[in-house]
Amino acid sequence: MKTLLKYCGAILVLCGVLCLVIYYFWVPSNALLATSLVLELVGILGYILVNRFIE
Repeated sequence: MKTLLKYCGAILVLCGVLCLVIYYFWVPSNALLATSLVLELVGILGYILVNRFIE
């Protein structure tokens, strides 16, 4: 469980990148940009905080 928790932030960042790819190639929507921003910020902050307290 700790292993999955350690990579949860990186998975969220990858989901944010996936939203940007979908925005660029298929559906130009501001909702996708906002979703991508939120996912990437939460992913980066989550990755930093979780890895600081897990170790």
